[in-house]
Amino acid sequence: MTEDCDCQREQEIICVTVIDREGDVHCLEAPTDMSMNMMEVSKSHGLPVEGICGGMALCASCHMYVESDHILDEPSEDEENMLDQAFFVKPNSRLGCQIKITHEIDGLIVRLAPVAPEE
Repeated sequence: MTEDCDCQREQEIICVTVIDREGDVHCLEAPTDMSMNMMEVSKSHGLPVEGICGGMALCASCHMYVESDHILDEPSEDEENMLDQAFFVKPNSRLGCQIKITHEIDGLIVRLAPVAPEE
């Protein structure tokens, strides 16, 4: 899947695409010089990503599916353990808090995973 974003291409800015749970496409600018991650970028643009644990890989409220062919760092043991407990996990599942904003992920496309059912 390729979605073309029309972001401003500044030296320390990359463009990422987030597809929300309704299927709407959001082209987001993300700074590479602020040590942010996909959960934080998504939240800062008003998307419905909770990030309850604050980016510590202790919850799955920033669960997303990587839909582009970017090569990301391997999931940590903490991330894998959390995904083992999450709902709606797929082979391309990642925690947004563990996807660091770097120049290497310019053009990344992710889709927000469905939220866990209410108990």
